[in-house]
Amino acid sequence: MKVAAGESMSTANWQGAKVGRAVGTLALGLLLYFGLPKVAPVPDAKAFAGQPAPAKPAPAAPAKESKPALNPAAPPAALSEAESKAKAEADIRSKSEAEAKAKAAAEEKRRADWVTGLHLFAIFVTTIVGIILKPLPMGAVAMIAMGVTAVSGTLSIADSLSGFSDVVIWLIVLAFFISRGFVKTGLGARIAYNFMALLGRRTIGLSYGLAATDLVLSPAIPSNTARAGGIIMPVMTSLARAYGSNPGDGTARKIGSFLTLTSYQVDCITSAMFLTAMAANPLAQKLAGDLKVTITWSSWALAALVPGLVSLLVVPLIIYKLYRPEITETPEAVEIAKANLATLGPVNRQERMMLGVFALLLILWIFAKQLGDLNATTAALVGLAVLLLSGVLTWDDVKAETGAWDTLVWFAALVMMASFLNKLGMIPWFSKSMGGMVQGKGWIAAFLVLALTYFYSHYFFASNTAHVASMYAAFLGVSIAAGAPPVLAALVLAFFSNLFAGMTHYGTGPAPVLFGTGYVEVGTWWRMGLLISVVNIVIWVGLGGLWWKALGLW
Repeated sequence: MKVAAGESMSTANWQGAKVGRAVGTLALGLLLYFGLPKVAPVPDAKAFAGQPAPAKPAPAAPAKESKPALNPAAPPAALSEAESKAKAEADIRSKSEAEAKAKAAAEEKRRADWVTGLHLFAIFVTTIVGIILKPLPMGAVAMIAMGVTAVSGTLSIADSLSGFSDVVIWLIVLAFFISRGFVKTGLGARIAYNFMALLGRRTIGLSYGLAATDLVLSPAIPSNTARAGGIIMPVMTSLARAYGSNPGDGTARKIGSFLTLTSYQVDCITSAMFLTAMAANPLAQKLAGDLKVTITWSSWALAALVPGLVSLLVVPLIIYKLYRPEITETPEAVEIAKANLATLGPVNRQERMMLGVFALLLILWIFAKQLGDLNATTAALVGLAVLLLSGVLTWDDVKAETGAWDTLVWFAALVMMASFLNKLGMIPWFSKSMGGMVQGKGWIAAFLVLALTYFYSHYFFASNTAHVASMYAAFLGVSIAAGAPPVLAALVLAFFSNLFAGMTHYGTGPAPVLFGTGYVEVGTWWRMGLLISVVNIVIWVGLGGLWWKALGLW
């Protein structure tokens, strides 16, 4: 298309923001930024303490030697008593003035914190809306948000960029780099074909084979999209087509629809089972840490072990019973898997090295306490270093992992804003205010209501990360205020932050990828998603609750 005279760029070649969405997001941001301080008065000091700077005591003036005035009419003892009384009164006045100044300064700081918190909240909400509406890619929206916090004076430039120094963010970025090794070496595909050869004689067995593959890879591949879309989906679709099951020609129900649904639901479950299995999980860990709740890699994995394994066994079986594939016996799948393994050849040096690093990482993460409280990010750095030194990965591979660098940017922005909302007292204030509404109902009933509200509100989100960033800390704070055990509440909300994605065809990254294959209609996807959400909640809260009781979490 030719560009008309006088036009610098045609609409078709426009590479900037989607104008309508950008204008809408900007308008919302301006409205919130300037409107909130006018309609939201500073709460009572009991409800919102802010973060007042500690008052510095006024330095004591050096004592001066005073020579008593000569007064022959007054006895020396009486003169000394009068001076002492005057000095005591002066000290009281001085102390009273200092306390009044400190109190006034604290109150001024508290009010300033409230306004700053409202401004940051406005930027934060606008960022979340921008991530949902996508006037620009997520990383670009996050970068602009960091710039706005600094330019507006809401935070200093050092504070605005402080998210880049967060070790939790670097854990997930490093895990992205490490996960590239599974794809590059072909180890991920080899694992999938081995499970197919072992379990693939029946269609239900194929679904369990794909589930086992996802489970094995999930601790070291934090991108659920990379696992489901990059490793599982190619294997799944090639199998479906081998059995004559294609989208759009009336053959989808043969096997393709069933495998698509189970692959997606399984990916949501495996994402909930490990701290490093989904990109937003470390964000939940970080937000919980800001509220003084500690979650480790091992404690997360142990708490998720029993309900996770049960869900992996039950969910494919329920889908099989309710959405039964036309083909139930698949003996040829075993031969297909063996043929693909033969094509891959024997396990090579790079695959063995990748497998060794994977095992090393699991050991370092699981036995972190016994190894002198080894930080999980330090362990990930060790794993990446070994892969680089051994040549399994090159620096070009690391540079080419755009998903990791993109994640670094938008995580840094979201973590920074969420952390400062907590430091400024906004999240504690919200927790205290909402906690009063559920008081007297018993912490179990209150927490169930809060957790279910958190879960089903995901119908309004197209990103796990956006949901976690905008609601996790607030709901955790309210749950703790209602009396729920802090670690239990933090873990349940973190597990739900993965499981709720199974309800819609846009709920998380793999959803549009797998839905885009065309094997499952929207209505079927939503109906099965709602049903499986109930099944998962029953398993994770019911059976999981008994397991967590045995672990001493409540």
